[in-house]
Amino acid sequence: MPVDRHTTPVAQATQSPKLLDQVRQSIRLKHMSRRTEESYVYYIKQFILFHNKRHPKELGAEEIRGFLTHLAVDGNVAASTQNVALAALLFLYREVLRMEVPGLGEIPRAHRSRHLPVVFTRQEVKAILAELAKINPTYHLIASLLYGTGMRLMECLSLRVKDIDFDLKQITVRNGKGGDDRVTMLPVTLIEPLKLQLAKAAALHQQDLAQGYGAVYLPDALERKYQNANKEWGWQYVFPADKLSTDPRTGAVRRHHVSEDNVQRAVKLAIRRAGVAKNGSCHSFRHSFATYLLENGYDIRTVQELLGHKDVKTTMIYTHVLNRGGRAVRSPLD
Repeated sequence: MPVDRHTTPVAQATQSPKLLDQVRQSIRLKHMSRRTEESYVYYIKQFILFHNKRHPKELGAEEIRGFLTHLAVDGNVAASTQNVALAALLFLYREVLRMEVPGLGEIPRAHRSRHLPVVFTRQEVKAILAELAKINPTYHLIASLLYGTGMRLMECLSLRVKDIDFDLKQITVRNGKGGDDRVTMLPVTLIEPLKLQLAKAAALHQQDLAQGYGAVYLPDALERKYQNANKEWGWQYVFPADKLSTDPRTGAVRRHHVSEDNVQRAVKLAIRRAGVAKNGSCHSFRHSFATYLLENGYDIRTVQELLGHKDVKTTMIYTHVLNRGGRAVRSPLD
């Protein structure tokens, strides 16, 4: 009897956890992100369920093609999602099972359509931030940082106290996309709000220490190398969560940073309340940051560096938003 391909994999999967544990171990060995781990494990489970819970060793390139076709046709997933699923399966066979599957390297990646980024006007930014201030002052500060620095949402939420330099008026973004660090500016107008935020975070940290907690997650085994660093003030998150939580990887009870989903929902609500008829998000503040720097005449290489783009071609998309890049042409009607 065929398996229901639309049901949740967690509920149905009977595949031995040993294989998925191997996947997780391989991912962590390569220092890949937790989000990548979750995505890869999810699509590997889906792949197994789609083929009636057969072990991946029994499957090959044709079965992988069939699964990807199912995602595209029946699941109607985006090209980027289809490519993540393919990457997960390539990782499974090459890094975990250590198998050479004939024809595996010939499976093409889905073509991603090119879309112009959603950019808020300056008035729209003011209106959205004003609504966000009413919803949650902390989220207002986070969104202001996204617009004022060009950081991605998770880069902002992952900020540690030591990453903010008030004297130099700069923020160090650690382990950004691609694993690289970079430096961006600290807007002068956000210095005092950030100091107030740090004061609240410090009070919360002292409360945690008094209750026997106060530790945060440290990357790349730093917790073993510097045993007390996880409780030091400099390593604490600038935007700590309201509640303690259990680390799903280690079981340790810690205070993580503010939830990404909560900030995204609040921004979506603020956009609606501000009457902005654009399908914007937290990332639109980053797009707006880049667009207005270019509009103000800053060199595209400077903007590339601030955004952390590896290739200037990625940054070039904002010139299309400005109608520049060889297309600054006036309409005959004007």
